Order: sequence, then C-alpha cells, then structure tokens
Amino acid sequence: MLVVGLTGSIGMGKSTVAEHLERLGVAVIDADKIVHDLYQGVAVAPIEAAFPGTTQAGGVVREKLLAALMEAPDRFAELEAIVHPMVRAAEQDFFQEQFCNRADIAVIEIPLLFETGAERLFDYVIVVSATPEQQSKRVMERPGMTPEKLAQILKRQMPDAEKRKKADFIVDTSVTVRETEAQTEAIFAKLLSQAGTAYHRHWAECVK
Repeated sequence: MLVVGLTGSIGMGKSTVAEHLERLGVAVIDADKIVHDLYQGVAVAPIEAAFPGTTQAGGVVREKLLAALMEAPDRFAELEAIVHPMVRAAEQDFFQEQFCNRADIAVIEIPLLFETGAERLFDYVIVVSATPEQQSKRVMERPGMTPEKLAQILKRQMPDAEKRKKADFIVDTSVTVRETEAQTEAIFAKLLSQAGTAYHRHWAECVK
C-alpha cells in the first residue's frame, strides 16, 4: 500500500484535489476533520486547561481559541503539543484500516505536512498550488477572514515555492476545475504503478 501525503498552503485547493481522489476510489482522510472531531471530544479538557475560557459544553470554540492564539502566537507550539499526538494516533488507525482492507493507496490531507517534518512518513507527497493572487482571493472570501488573520496564518506556513521544491507531485489549481482533475488523474495513474514502503517503516502493521 502506498502512503501519500496531500498538502498545500491555505486557499490552494487541497479539498478539490482530495475530493477528486475520492471519486477515483482512493481512501482520503482530512487532518483538519480529525482535529474537528478531537475538538468535540478528548482534546477539550486539555485545551481548556491550557487555554481557559476557549471551550464550552459542545467542545472547543475555535473563534475563542484563535483569538487567544492571535494574542500570543508563541503558544501555537503549546497547542500543537496537545493535539498532534492525538491526530497522529487517528492517522495511524486510518492507515491500519486501509492496509487491512488491502487498499492500493491511502491519502492524508495535512496542511502543515512539511512544517511538522512529516514528509518522512510518506512514500510520496502531493503539493497543491496556485498563484498568490488566487490564494488571497479564495481565502478572503471565507467568513470572518481578515488580512491580519491571513497574514498570521501564512507566517506559520512554509512558502509555496519551497513546498513545490519538496513535492513529488504538484497539482496546479490556478487552471480550470477540469484541468485540475486531469492533473490529479495523471498523478493517480502514476501512483498505481509504484510500490510503497512507508507503511511498514513508519506505521504499525495490521494485527487482524
């Protein structure tokens, strides 16, 4: 089984590529979705302890947590130390399930893949990219986004040019959706012909 990482900076179109991979029959999990679930479950108590007032009965209030982090950006590492081990455990469960299901390829969409040094855990990394103008336009259309918030997010992300250099494959989403899908299909076809070793090197084998 090939273990593949899908990444790219904010607003680059990762979800578009992930959704098309799923239509091609690839199992894909979103690290942000994992975090969302954790924020409604086991991560609530430790986050409340570290960042008092950022949770309520339903879980972590992202707006309050982001506001706390905007006031003290140096505390991002503290939050990551709480959440990342939980995310990694969920990712491991996902890979084990796909391995047991005899999947050819399993993909995790991870926004901060290179920033956290996770590239070593994958057979291949796909980087989704677009022009700075398109990126800014897409992100600024999101509810509640401001230039200040975007600047703070981008400060934590590796520049797109560096990600492109590190990529095994690049999907350029500055073109039409169909052209983006065609690039994704070409990469998928290439991956099907490759053999993977990352699962056995870095993720627990299926015990069933």
